Amino acid sequence: MFDTVLVANRGEIAVRVIRTLRDLGIRSVAVYSDADADARHVREAHTAVRIGPAEAAKSYLSIPAIVQAAVDTGAQAVHPGYGFLAENAEFARACETAGLVFIGPPVSAIEAMGDKIRAKATVSKAGVPVVPGSSDVDIPEGGFPDAAAKVGYPLLIKPSAGGGGKGMHLVEDPAELLDSVETARREAKSSFGDDTLLIERFVTTPRHIEIQVLADTHGNVIHLGERECSLQRRHQKIVEEAPSVLLDEATRAKMGASAVEAARSVGYVGAGTVEFILSAHSPDEYFFMEMNTRLQVEHPVTELVTGLDLVEWQVKIAAGAHLTVRQDDVELTGHAVEVRVYAEDPARGFIPTGGTVLAVHEPSGDGVRVDSWMSKGAVIGSNYDPMLAKIIAWGPDRAAALHRLDLALADTALLGVGTNIAFLRALLADDDVRAGKLDTELVDRRLSTLVSDEVPEEFFVAAALDRLLDLQPTASIVDPWDVPAGWRLGASGGIDFHLKSGAVESSVRVVGTPSDATVSVDGGDPVPMSARRDGDVLEVRHSGGFRRYRHAAGSARTVWLSRDGHGVAIGERENSRSSAAAAAGGGPVTSPMPGTVLVVKVAAGDTVSAGTPLLIVEAMKMEHTITAPIDGVVSELPVRAGQQVALDETLVVVLPHEENQS
Repeated sequence: MFDTVLVANRGEIAVRVIRTLRDLGIRSVAVYSDADADARHVREAHTAVRIGPAEAAKSYLSIPAIVQAAVDTGAQAVHPGYGFLAENAEFARACETAGLVFIGPPVSAIEAMGDKIRAKATVSKAGVPVVPGSSDVDIPEGGFPDAAAKVGYPLLIKPSAGGGGKGMHLVEDPAELLDSVETARREAKSSFGDDTLLIERFVTTPRHIEIQVLADTHGNVIHLGERECSLQRRHQKIVEEAPSVLLDEATRAKMGASAVEAARSVGYVGAGTVEFILSAHSPDEYFFMEMNTRLQVEHPVTELVTGLDLVEWQVKIAAGAHLTVRQDDVELTGHAVEVRVYAEDPARGFIPTGGTVLAVHEPSGDGVRVDSWMSKGAVIGSNYDPMLAKIIAWGPDRAAALHRLDLALADTALLGVGTNIAFLRALLADDDVRAGKLDTELVDRRLSTLVSDEVPEEFFVAAALDRLLDLQPTASIVDPWDVPAGWRLGASGGIDFHLKSGAVESSVRVVGTPSDATVSVDGGDPVPMSARRDGDVLEVRHSGGFRRYRHAAGSARTVWLSRDGHGVAIGERENSRSSAAAAAGGGPVTSPMPGTVLVVKVAAGDTVSAGTPLLIVEAMKMEHTITAPIDGVVSELPVRAGQQVALDETLVVVLPHEENQS
């Protein structure tokens, strides 16, 4: 067994790998960029090495820096986690050259399966069914329209050299093809350093089923059953479970055998996942999509139903151990479901958010597991993937697992950063999700019912009472000079709090003390209430009972509140026009997320129509096209390609024709 292993990653996967290394008695080495100097994985490792600046290309993607860190710290092996260099054959080769064991498959397997075009050809020869399609290898220059017509619409454009949904685009209209190809190439180059593309037939009512495999260096290959990954947004998984309700034992065995053959066809070693796509209407007809030559984000659900630690087996296999688990030994017990908690805004198209984590409360209890890198003070920027944590629940059956997971999400609070937790709870409560009627398009179909930019009235009330605790903790008389702008002292010792959360505004009038107050919202009837704090918990009592909120003070007189998985930031209402009103009449077009301006498509003085693409902003390896809100003229263009921008920073000013002329 190894004495020291370097973990070539960050975030929750680095924390998770370090945990198993500690259990095995192995010294762990973390690496970090300047952005992660105080990150949780750095603090939990035995030692840590700086490898470069925040930019991933100069740190977590720097092969020389990581290999040198491993050599300098005396590591015998390197665990790549997932993402970054996990499926990079050059990295695996560099480790080998430096005398380090790469905890993953051999270079030949990474190269064979890392190239989706080559992978399809390889497994097809082994008798594994593949999706009809074509690739850059077969498509001549300018030949994409003809190739797409042969494959048939709808179709998927996919990078050949990567996964995780990055660079993947669904094309239903031939008129959208070339623009989608251009965008996919940029995203593929940015994420994987390779802009080779392939196109595939899009399977209708598709279900995404993947098989976990384990293979040792002695020729033993087994599968550990399947995971259902059909609930996705932007072609990225957000909910995964094991086993799938769609498969019977015969289909499970058949797909498992195909996955084993796919692994054998490339001499695979270690933990890997073979991904299949099939129609919900024909589960016995499945097609190979790709093989991920690494640990998957969703590996915990397999661990919970099999009782096996996949990271432990990765390490043991890399050290030369025999796989002592035989196929007949594998039993799937109960059911497990995982959700991915992201720093994103589902109501705004899942655009990434960001900020500094002000407080964290993660769930616990029987059957609940949390894989996370969150801690107070963690900074969520635009340099890396926006996944913050994974919450996983096990139960004796699917209904029990879903129930435990919902309760766990309701008990989760991440303050300071907008997340998708409320969306996840709504998704898990969907009737079709509960019934197991899943497909990869379900989220898109139901999105309007699953997201909302409304803020429940109770949060404005809680925010006002929280501020009252700061302003007058013991008495009803308030010095008017202590009341901030926007929060006006009213008659009889009352205070009017003019509040805003996003685009939602509310006025809350509070009379009395925190222990004995009456509260009215937007001119409504006054209601008796009281409030008190206990650490990071705000308790609000009213005639019908009480509510508890996790709370934290943010910047600029903003309070963050979370209850039942719903988190909001509430601050002082501004007197300026709302962004929606400004957009309706033209004016500044602001960045919807912190990121980098990738492409500027217009120049000052250009005439544009509503919906015209103006710029492309990249955040966390995903591109977001910013369009003109009105017909008009580009009056100002204060940004340039390559420039980093903050949330709500002005990107371009578009004015109506007549206003620009004046």
